[in-house]
Amino acid sequence: MSGTVEARLAELGLELPEVVPPLAAYQPAVRTGAYVHTAGQLPMVKGSIPVTGKVGAEVSPEQAKEMAATCALNALAAVKSVVGDLDRIVRVVKVVGFVASAPDFTGQPGVLNGASELLGEVLGDKGVHARSAVGVAVLPLDAPVEVELLVEVGD
Repeated sequence: MSGTVEARLAELGLELPEVVPPLAAYQPAVRTGAYVHTAGQLPMVKGSIPVTGKVGAEVSPEQAKEMAATCALNALAAVKSVVGDLDRIVRVVKVVGFVASAPDFTGQPGVLNGASELLGEVLGDKGVHARSAVGVAVLPLDAPVEVELLVEVGD
């Protein structure tokens, strides 16, 4: 186990997963200067998405909020794969979330709170960020939610 961030994950009963392998021609995370950009992370758990479909139809907002937290956890794993230690995170700068939404569903911000709240619980003030929550027609593998991070890291 690394330092305090992974200790905090353990306190919360969470385990950093293996990095989700790319579904196409991209990297899970890329560092440029002091920043790590993650690819969009799906709510993969041990190689599959637990529930698929549109939020507000096949997937409840509560289920989607839990899956947004899973996406954020997968994004942290992608960050670690590039920087080696999550304690190098200076701050989460931006979270971008996509919610596959039924036509009348407008609760995208509430769904993305799953990711934002997890980052706050794990990283404290370093997890406070700007955010976009976007409703879309469909996501890869019929996932209900996808989350990407922009993280500032130090040496």
